[in-house]
Amino acid sequence: MNIQELELAAQDKTRISGLTHNFYRYPARFSPTFAATAIQQFSNPGDLILDPFMGGGTSVIESILHGRNVIGTDLNSLAVFITRAKTSVLSKTEVGMIRTWLDEIAPQLSFHKSVYQDFDILKTKNLNIPRARFIKKIIAQVMTYVQDMKGLKVKRFIKCVLLKTAQWALDGRRTQVDVRHFCDKFTQNVLKMLVQIKDFETCIHSRSHHIPLRWLRQIDACRIHTLPIFSKKKLKVDLVVTSPPYPGLHVLYHRWQVDGRKESPAPYWIAECQDGQGDAFYNFGSRHQKNYQTYFDKSLAALKSIRSVMRDGAYIVQLVAFREPEINFPRYLTNMKLAGFEETNYDGSDRIWRSVPNRKWHASLQAESQSSKEVVLVHQAT
Repeated sequence: MNIQELELAAQDKTRISGLTHNFYRYPARFSPTFAATAIQQFSNPGDLILDPFMGGGTSVIESILHGRNVIGTDLNSLAVFITRAKTSVLSKTEVGMIRTWLDEIAPQLSFHKSVYQDFDILKTKNLNIPRARFIKKIIAQVMTYVQDMKGLKVKRFIKCVLLKTAQWALDGRRTQVDVRHFCDKFTQNVLKMLVQIKDFETCIHSRSHHIPLRWLRQIDACRIHTLPIFSKKKLKVDLVVTSPPYPGLHVLYHRWQVDGRKESPAPYWIAECQDGQGDAFYNFGSRHQKNYQTYFDKSLAALKSIRSVMRDGAYIVQLVAFREPEINFPRYLTNMKLAGFEETNYDGSDRIWRSVPNRKWHASLQAESQSSKEVVLVHQAT
C-alpha cells in the first residue's frame, strides 16, 4: 500500500478520456487515474472489487482493465445502462451490423420526415421548446430505427451513442445545434465509439487471456447484502472503490438542463430506463433538510450493508465532498466507525484533498469553495 501514489493520483487533473470512459458524461465523474491507482495499490489480479455507487462505471472499467472481477451497483437505472454499454465488447458481426445500419439510416434522418412514435410526455418534458424540438424529432427517428436492429448489445450501443450526442446538443448548451450538425455528430460518434470499444477489448486481452467477470445491478446500496452473489454464493469483496452521494450537495444524476434551468428526464427516454423520484432520491436525502439527518441515516445503513459483504481486513477507498465539512465530515467519519471501518491513512498530518474543476453539481454560493473539494478516505474493514 502506497498512500503517496494515491495522493498523486488524486491530484491528477488530466481530462477524463481514453477507451470507453467518454461514452457518456455522467455527473460527479470519478477520475480513472484515481480509480486505477486505488485498484492497483489495494488489490491483486483476480480479486473481487465492488463499487456500490458506480455512476458512469469508471471503477468497473478500470477493474476489468486491471484483471479484477467486479460488481457495480447503483440506485440509478441510467447508471447501470451506461456502464453496461461501456463494458460490453462487440463481436465483428455486431460491429458490421452497426456500420451497415449507419450507412442506411444516416442519409434518411430529416426534420421533415414523419415520426410514428407516441412520445412519453413525462420523459420528454421541456423538449418542445424551440431549442430542443428539432433535435427531439431526430432522436425519435433514430430510436424508431433502432427497434428493428437485432441484438441487445447492438441496440444498447446505438442508444448510448444517441445519449452522448443528445447530451452534447442539449444539456447545458448555450447555443442551439441545428439538425444537420446533430446528424453529423451522431455519425462521428458511432464511428469513434466503435473504435473505442475495440480498443477497450484489445487492452483487456493484452493483459489477460480472458475478460474478468462483471456483475452490474440496479439496487439501493442499503440492500447490497441481499444480492444473490453474496447471500447465496457467499462471495466476499476484496476492495471497495467508490464515491458516494455527498451531504448537502445538489447533483443532477437524473436530468439534463435544457435552455438554462429547464430540467428534462430525456436520458431515460432515450435509454428506455425507469426514472426515480427526484434529486433527493439519488442523493440520500434533500439538501434542504436541516442537519441532513436522512442522509446520515441512509449513509450508515449503506455502509453497514457494504461492510457485511467485505472480507475482514479489506479496504474501502472513497472520494467524498461536503457542503459544510466542519460539521458533516466528523459525522461521516463516525458513520464509518459505526459500520465497522477503521481509518488507515490519517495519522494527524494533512489529509488528501483534491479540487474538482467543472464538476456538475449545484451548491449554494456560500458553500461553493468548500464543496468543490473532495477528500480521499482509506478505511479497513475491522
